[in-house]
Amino acid sequence: MHPNAQLVVRFYTSLQNSDIERIKSCYAPDVMYWDPVFRELHGERAIAMWDMLCERGDELRVEFGDVQADNDSGSARWEARYTFSRTGRPVHNLITSSFRFADGRIREQRDTFDVHRWAGMALGAPGRLLGWTPPLHAVLHRQSAKLIDDFTSKHHAPEALEG
Repeated sequence: MHPNAQLVVRFYTSLQNSDIERIKSCYAPDVMYWDPVFRELHGERAIAMWDMLCERGDELRVEFGDVQADNDSGSARWEARYTFSRTGRPVHNLITSSFRFADGRIREQRDTFDVHRWAGMALGAPGRLLGWTPPLHAVLHRQSAKLIDDFTSKHHAPEALEG
């Protein structure tokens, strides 16, 4: 198996185990992460997203496969099963990832999935009705950005660093 394919396997295995330090070790310091909900996140903000999802998701279940990689790029398919915290609704998201590598680490990760399908599971009827619309996508992005902001300020506040 190519070393970059092993890196992708290590990344998803770390995600399965909610091991944020190992996830962080897979990423280049200036990593760029993108998905249709969080959109573009860089460096520590991308790490904060995974940290938040791992911390909030005791029941987060991850399965992955179809890992392929060469010296420069790679891909994988993965599934995430969890309960969407705002609505208490179960989500089974099917995701395709593409990667770019540099110096033995993930430099870029792009996750794609059907936002309309995801919104229907996470939000119920409103998501099924409006999940395809750009205004709902914009709302989801703003809410996701705020979740990361709140998580980061809570975990990086002076009292959080001391405790």
